[in-house]
Parts: sequence; C-alpha cells; structure tokens
Amino acid sequence: MNYTYILRCSDNTYYTGWTNDLQRRLAAHNSGCGAKYTRSRTPVELAYFEEFETKEEAMRREFALKRLTRAQKERLIAAGNCAAARKG
Repeated sequence: MNYTYILRCSDNTYYTGWTNDLQRRLAAHNSGCGAKYTRSRTPVELAYFEEFETKEEAMRREFALKRLTRAQKERLIAAGNCAAARKG
C-alpha cells in the first residue's frame, strides 16, 4: 500500500508527502531523518492520510495536495477526521 499524508508540524505548518510505510516515515520525520522541512519543526503529528494501490497514484495526489491553500488543507483534514471518527 502507498500513502499520501499531511503532517502538522510543531510550528503549526503543514508538510505533505508520500510513502509506502506510513509509520516508519512518521518516525523518520520525528527523529530528524525525514524531510529537510520537518527537521527543525519536530515533533510532527499525522493530520491526514489517503491510501493508494500504486506509488504513481500516491505521488499524483501528493502533487495535488501541495497545491492546496492552507484553508483547503484544513477543510480536508477536518473532513477526514470526521469520517474516521464515524467509522470508529
């Protein structure tokens, strides 16, 4: 499985990426071994993610999410969190 994700950084900014191992990537970001952007903004927390069958799909979605405004990302995160709460 491949994932596109949004992290909330300690300075309240967002970082968007993709991976095929979400937990390992989150740990890498928090240990300072992730993206250069997140190294000085730890700890980070997973705010949102989507699953995809292929790497290419996840990468396309990452590109699309990076083009969203902050307000659009916040709406997406809020909608995703509500959907997750309803499932659980």
